[in-house]
Amino acid sequence: MTICSRLRPAQFFSSPVSRTFSSAKHILNLKPSSLSFKPHSPNLSSPLSTRIMASTQTIEHVVLFKVKDDTDPSNVNAMVNGLNGLSSLDTVLHLSAGPILRNRSSSFNFTHILHSRYNSKDDLNAYSQHPNHVGVVKESVLPICEDIMAIDWVAENLDGQVSPSPGSALRFTFLKLKENLGEETKLGILGVIRGIKDSFGQINQLTFGENFSPGRAKGFSIASVAVFPGVGELEAMDSNQELANLQKEKVREFLEGVIVVDYAVPLPQSASL
Repeated sequence: MTICSRLRPAQFFSSPVSRTFSSAKHILNLKPSSLSFKPHSPNLSSPLSTRIMASTQTIEHVVLFKVKDDTDPSNVNAMVNGLNGLSSLDTVLHLSAGPILRNRSSSFNFTHILHSRYNSKDDLNAYSQHPNHVGVVKESVLPICEDIMAIDWVAENLDGQVSPSPGSALRFTFLKLKENLGEETKLGILGVIRGIKDSFGQINQLTFGENFSPGRAKGFSIASVAVFPGVGELEAMDSNQELANLQKEKVREFLEGVIVVDYAVPLPQSASL
């Protein structure tokens, strides 16, 4: 399952968080020869977090699934329920899986997403190798999926709750950079992404980073997730097209492709009377 979703640079970001990285006062000149960006240095003396509050360094793990068109709905539900059941594993800080709310890119057709968080890469590895995880993938995921993509990154700037509240809306953006870009250019792009939260007050939380699992990412190397209180706030942000159109030009020349998907964390189901 290594089909790669490639997008033309002109398709870069179809909405403000996916297209907009910073307000006008935070615009960076992203010419490779002039970029200068100081990487964020985490406070390693801070204590590890609980499941409620984030640590200084959190591992983000996102998987996109394309379910076969002729799959029986009961088998899709079994996959989603099986994946969500993995949230009980000891190393998992947060896990939520379900259907994609909207995809903002026309060159791929993923249908479902899993988003999870961990305290370390070792914890992510323990999750991946756990017999329960292996069983769900073998019995419920692989038989009904025709394409799978996964991206992992270290979030050194996570602020607030580790687990987005039920009803929250999440926007995931994955960037595929053109070949042979210098490190200063990459760091500059990350620096611009850092400015998103300052530009849009609707965003509760933003993390971003470079993918460290290239074998499963189809060439996409930079990822981010923006968390909103709900779908309404996400849609309100999308209405700011003028700023989005201004900012997307700052990075478009460096991109070969982009994937943008929205996901709503499910609300608890009420018990039937």
